[in-house]
Amino acid sequence: MNAAFLNMRRRRTVLAAATLALGLGATALACAQQTAAGWPARPISLVVPFPAGGTTDVLARALADKLSQSLGQPVVVESKPGAGATLGADYVAKARPDGYTLLMGAVHHTIATSVYKKLPYDFQKDLAPVTMVALVPNVLVINAANTPAKNVAELVALAKTAPDRLAYGSNGNGTAQHLIGTQFQSLTGTRLLHVPYKGSGPLTTDLLGGQVAMSFDTITPVLQHIKGGKLRALAVTTARRSSVLPDVPTLEEAGLKGFDIGTWFGVLAPAGVPKDIVARLNAEMVKIIHSPDFAQRMQAVGAEPLGGTQEEMARQIREETARFAKLVKDGGVSID
Repeated sequence: MNAAFLNMRRRRTVLAAATLALGLGATALACAQQTAAGWPARPISLVVPFPAGGTTDVLARALADKLSQSLGQPVVVESKPGAGATLGADYVAKARPDGYTLLMGAVHHTIATSVYKKLPYDFQKDLAPVTMVALVPNVLVINAANTPAKNVAELVALAKTAPDRLAYGSNGNGTAQHLIGTQFQSLTGTRLLHVPYKGSGPLTTDLLGGQVAMSFDTITPVLQHIKGGKLRALAVTTARRSSVLPDVPTLEEAGLKGFDIGTWFGVLAPAGVPKDIVARLNAEMVKIIHSPDFAQRMQAVGAEPLGGTQEEMARQIREETARFAKLVKDGGVSID
């Protein structure tokens, strides 16, 4: 077999391979376009990484209700709690990128990136931002019957008399509530006992029952109990006071300078979902979030509607991931 003949065969093989690759690429592109054009053709799952009854669940159901009407297909809220919201995030990150599985993410995920030594997913690479939904201030609340403190100063004094005995509950290791508790202890020189839960539902039940003395949960699950007198709100954790608790001071006003941590919630999709599907999801959700009806529903649970572009959400995730990495390092928070 001479060299000329071998060279000819090689050229034909390369040409055939290139033609096949182009054909496969065109087929994949056509499939993606067809998927985007015909989407949604069946129900969509909106995964909540916490148990039912918490803020994430409440916001997800409010959004899903309106989104179902807008898209003409049911949007089903699916609870997948555990491991500080990382189990649900991992589930969505590994889901088929077809626009039928979404995540109601939260600030917790930007914290978990630094807290957990090994995560089975990369929050910024494996999930694509769709839009921010709402911001909910966190609030320092105590069991009114079991904990006598009337303000932050009295609570700090009480905690110092019993180091490692005053228990505070959170939505799990590596969540915003956990980090807020860590920051609170650092700034006040106290030592609290951290009790992690899978979400706000079971946490609120134990807080009302006296199993834990306090929490730094979002306003939504505890608002009715604050108004009913069973829980006492001592301070909000954001830089500004909450519109639904205008008489409750901020932690900064209570003497903890520079304290400003709130909980945002937003929707993400698996990386690789066709861009026009993500764009449509963004457009439909932003329209809902900015509607008077949705704003009214958010006001009732102490949430502030956000909305915005995919790029704005991506930028906030990057910035907060870096910010919380420093807080986690300074606080010595780590989970294997």
